Amino acid sequence: MIYKDFISKPYTDQLEEVDFGWQSPSNIALIKYWGKKEIQIPANPSISFTLDKCHTKTRVQVSPKVQLEKEFSFEVLLDGKPKPDFAPKIETFFKRVQPYLSFVDSYHFKIQTTNSFPHSSGIASSASGMSALALCFMSMEKTLVSDMDQEYFYKKASFLARLGSGSACRSTQGPLMVFGKHQEIPQSTNLYGVNYQGEVHDRFKNYQDTVLLVDVGEKKVSSTVGHDLVNGHPFATARFEQAHKNLSALLQILKQGDLEAFTKVVESEALMLHAIMMSSMPYYLLLRPNTLSIIEKVWEYRSETNSNLCFTLDAGANVHLLYPEAEKETVIQFIRNELVVYCKNEQYICDQIGFGAKKL
Repeated sequence: MIYKDFISKPYTDQLEEVDFGWQSPSNIALIKYWGKKEIQIPANPSISFTLDKCHTKTRVQVSPKVQLEKEFSFEVLLDGKPKPDFAPKIETFFKRVQPYLSFVDSYHFKIQTTNSFPHSSGIASSASGMSALALCFMSMEKTLVSDMDQEYFYKKASFLARLGSGSACRSTQGPLMVFGKHQEIPQSTNLYGVNYQGEVHDRFKNYQDTVLLVDVGEKKVSSTVGHDLVNGHPFATARFEQAHKNLSALLQILKQGDLEAFTKVVESEALMLHAIMMSSMPYYLLLRPNTLSIIEKVWEYRSETNSNLCFTLDAGANVHLLYPEAEKETVIQFIRNELVVYCKNEQYICDQIGFGAKKL
């Protein structure tokens, strides 16, 4: 599909005073994308596990617009409290989606959202949040376009979510989502995330993700700024080529169930993400000493036990530990015995792969 396929047709009905709610999961990329072209178009493809327990619940209440002179009328509440610092990002989202949802400047929207995890904890709250918001708007459009089918609904929801946050387009479905065009994935596109339909070995079913919260504060550098710094990076072209090759390798790994190869690709991707950040101009460092201590402990544990535990990282200090469900009991014990001391207030979140957003 292309841009014009998502432009809204004239509506014959009006939205009533109703509310719509969705719960959207976060996701963790296995192959990272870092670097954007115009309006959230990825510089390279990525693939992610959809999570289950780490999610955002959003309800949007629609009512008549009172301040007619305002282009967009909305209010945002996080955990029941006004969150005015969210407003600029939401307004940017409204501007970007307006060509595809022509009703967004015609009503007042009360947006109420809550996360199942600490905000700014490095668990991609923008991904789950923008996905949930996009799905709420798609529920509105579906009431105006009664013959909309489910396939189009989710494609457009992912397309809209991307306009708010690139990784949000991977938070609509699951358990594996691909964002960005890749030659070995026929349905892949730069415009929205697609549910990966290739063969996946049983070893990757119910895969676990325990998130170690090393730092729960605001990131020193936003992801948006970080993506922009890839422009002109001396290693950018090689990195984009590497991502394509690593994704090709990972597709075979997922099919064959090769956990040792999975570890090598996933950990290499995580470290490369931060290597690009550290070699940007200006350069910056999001890893903390405790992040590095956890990584070294994981390597030691794997060497001593032949475990299939591995780590990955997002653009922050926290560590995602990935491992098969069969190892859950022993890995959790290892975390409690060896790793919680490196976590902020000994906080960690036990999660596993999930299957996408749910309507509330």
